[in-house]
Amino acid sequence: MDQHPEFDRSDDERRQQNLTRTLIWIGVAGLGAALAFTVVRVLLSRRPADPTSERIQQLIDEANHLLKTLDEQRTSA
Repeated sequence: MDQHPEFDRSDDERRQQNLTRTLIWIGVAGLGAALAFTVVRVLLSRRPADPTSERIQQLIDEANHLLKTLDEQRTSA
């Protein structure tokens, strides 16, 4: 006679095992996604700086400095 252990288990035990298996796979998928996200963040942070972005930031900083100077002159006058 052929014995199959999965037929000997109750429905509750099978549901519990299926739930456990599902939660394990969800955890594995979550860990994989977190690892992929971390790798992408590290790779993007190592990218050389874009010269255009650097120049734009310099211009913004210079404009902020000029505005601050003008505001100081206006308040002192």
